[in-house]
Amino acid sequence: MATAEQLKALLRSHAERDDQRFYSIALQVAAKEARQGHNKLASDIKNLVEKSQSSTRNISLASSKPVHLAQQNNSDLKGLLELTPHSVRINEVVLSEDIHERMGQVILEQRQKDKLSRFGLQPRRKLLFTGPPGTGKTMSASMLATELKLPLYTIVLDNLITRFMGETAAKLRLIFDHIRQTRAVYLFDEFDAIGTQRGSPNDVGEIRRVLNSFLLFVEQDASESIIIAATNHPELLDQALYRRFDDIIKFEKPKLDQICLLIQNRLSLFGTDDFDWKLISKAANGLSSAEITRSCEDAAKEAVLNFDAKVTSDMLLKAFSRRHSGNNK
Repeated sequence: MATAEQLKALLRSHAERDDQRFYSIALQVAAKEARQGHNKLASDIKNLVEKSQSSTRNISLASSKPVHLAQQNNSDLKGLLELTPHSVRINEVVLSEDIHERMGQVILEQRQKDKLSRFGLQPRRKLLFTGPPGTGKTMSASMLATELKLPLYTIVLDNLITRFMGETAAKLRLIFDHIRQTRAVYLFDEFDAIGTQRGSPNDVGEIRRVLNSFLLFVEQDASESIIIAATNHPELLDQALYRRFDDIIKFEKPKLDQICLLIQNRLSLFGTDDFDWKLISKAANGLSSAEITRSCEDAAKEAVLNFDAKVTSDMLLKAFSRRHSGNNK
């Protein structure tokens, strides 16, 4: 059953109409019940949460009337902290052997954190993901949340800055308060929005204050949450940031063997035995994982609509060529 603190937190979040916190606590209760073997109860709670979230999203989409921030539920964090659906397992993510091993280590340490604590050790939980767009940074955050049975919250920092210029540091403190109070995976996406080197030609006073605040908050954070910062531009980050993270993981565009696995996974329903793999993998080389996946989807749609659902090497080659052409513009 839920602890007394969880029950009080559920009632408090309901009274304050804080849907995000209510769902997060409910999912924590479900996870606890699952660990105790109460799988039916855990599944029922999870299904109720998902159904309620779906209804809330539908109502939001149906309303076209703009709502001022002060009128929104949990206005302090509204639009800054988004509960993100996730269901990605580690065996579904195509990563390099090194990254796969390091992700597995994070999961192992988190699952065995009580064992580590008996020896005065702490699991990795502050991670910096770097690399080009579409290389699996966001998907890996989703995978960690799924494997650890934790909620995933996404913080888009460029929204934080543009919407609250002059009070961003105060909003950032509220986010870290949530990190402390609610164990979850927190993804700071587009992290270079605040992590730019201090003293650079584009240095802005407000951004510098926010960066200083982030450095302080992340250093002082002693919660059990997993904090992930993701950036496409690591060269822009202030050097002081690197010391605040337990692990820095560099994502890269897929190599030839990963390209073949990506294609096989995405086109598993279509049959890939007749593909010219050497030619296809060479044609896809240089594209990101996301671009390869979208190219496969383009070829699959062409096959379904025009060629009796038969995907050929030529269809993939054409799709990859279009992606390369788009990148060169």
